[in-house]
Amino acid sequence: MELIDAAVTYPGPVPVRALRPVSVTFGAGEMVAVVGRSGSGKSTLLNVLGLLDRPTQGRYLVRGVDTSLLGEAGMTSLRAREFGFVFQTFHLLADRTAAENTELGLLYRSMGLWERRAAACDALERVGLGHRLTALPGTLSGGESQRVAIARALAQRPRVLLCDEPTGNLDRRNADVVIDLLAGLASEGLTVVVVTHDTQIAESVPRCLDIDDGEVTEREPAGQEAGP
Repeated sequence: MELIDAAVTYPGPVPVRALRPVSVTFGAGEMVAVVGRSGSGKSTLLNVLGLLDRPTQGRYLVRGVDTSLLGEAGMTSLRAREFGFVFQTFHLLADRTAAENTELGLLYRSMGLWERRAAACDALERVGLGHRLTALPGTLSGGESQRVAIARALAQRPRVLLCDEPTGNLDRRNADVVIDLLAGLASEGLTVVVVTHDTQIAESVPRCLDIDDGEVTEREPAGQEAGP
């Protein structure tokens, strides 16, 4: 994924510059944290990366495809193929099992019941919940619920996982489990982008982008001194 001088300005009597021009590349197998205070532009950046919003300036390339040239159908198709989404709120249906919740993202694909079920079981195994296939959300811990939400995204076999405050509702122990899981997925070749306000998480991730008032800057890696 590559942003080239991409920016977002919302129109109005006083236009709002939600994202200032930024050029940045996200590679396969990278885990990147995006850190900033509330209202700094984190969600706008994530929405652009996930093809939920378009830049109003500049270009965004996904696997070499210039998304500015795509219509809505093309954007929807590319989003479905490339991206999985994980949010702070788990969005699990209370009356569906972990496996059934994991299947939900596959309902609109041309897959049979058993193919969907196999994909869901594989994804739950991947996040360490193969023993909880029939568990209802009410019996899951917060960390387990978030892992089901991650499995739901993984079942669609995305190349990129976009996570918006995925540890925001978790205690430190479960937050660490989720971050370790995401790091493991990156090591398997997924691009993982984690939006967070948690500085401890940001410091544990190999690459970190700071965003303030819509301006994105690359943080120096830990232990590396800035040049003269």
